[in-house]
Amino acid sequence: MTDRQGDRPNPVTQHPRPDFPSQDQPHPGWTGPMDPPPDHGEESYRGTGRLDGRKTVITGGDSGIGRAVALAFAREGADVLFTHLAEEEDEARETSRLVEEAGRKAVAVSCDIREEGECRALIERAVDEFGRIDVLVNNAAYQMSQPDGIEAISTEQFDRVMRTNLYGMFWLTKNALPHIPAGGCVINTTSVQAYQPSPHLLDYAMTKGAIVTFTQGLAQMLAERGVRVNAVAPGPVWTPLIPSTLPDTAEFGKQSPLGRPAQPAELAPAYVYLASPEASFVTAEILNVTGGTPLP
Repeated sequence: MTDRQGDRPNPVTQHPRPDFPSQDQPHPGWTGPMDPPPDHGEESYRGTGRLDGRKTVITGGDSGIGRAVALAFAREGADVLFTHLAEEEDEARETSRLVEEAGRKAVAVSCDIREEGECRALIERAVDEFGRIDVLVNNAAYQMSQPDGIEAISTEQFDRVMRTNLYGMFWLTKNALPHIPAGGCVINTTSVQAYQPSPHLLDYAMTKGAIVTFTQGLAQMLAERGVRVNAVAPGPVWTPLIPSTLPDTAEFGKQSPLGRPAQPAELAPAYVYLASPEASFVTAEILNVTGGTPLP
């Protein structure tokens, strides 16, 4: 139940709080079985034309934060090309529906960003569809909890985490930059894990720390071109990644000062702001959306 004073929702009680029902899914996870269902802003996000006419690319846009960002970008006036895995076709159709319902063009592309050739082809597809890229959102990520320590992290898992979270971001950004004009931007998704790593997510946390460094270094490199580079650092967020990669979801998010995880809809405005003209003097910034956990 939402506790409101006038039209001001109480952030402590605005969205569901743990304990959640026990639930487990195979990776990559799906939105439908989740209890409570994630909120992507379907009923709440109202656009004001802040991204009117922008051409945007979002990785991992089929569900979770990526879907919420795609929905918000579309309602702000942007066309959206987004990636999904082959097994996420149904999820991708729902994201496309939301974008098209907002009156914007949706292009869903099955893409494994662990492969350099697929990253290159993705950018070529975006340029074919849109002519340019105004906003690149590097959001797709992989994690898998290993509570038994570093010995339990296989080389296969380590390689998948690194290639998904870092290699893909690097290849996509490198290939996109020739097509991002002055005034465009890159937005990366890092995490509270970059600063407060959970031992059972050691390899994932490593990549999120690297994304912070990549963001801040690239921002300085591209400043003279008029291309901004920023990142969003979420705290716990209720997405399909959680029941498909963590062993126990019942108390997920309880550790945040607000006592609950974020819903994807609560992350989307951060990406909209960083993509918008209002953020024209903001680059090399890590925007923390953690529910009260202080970060550097």
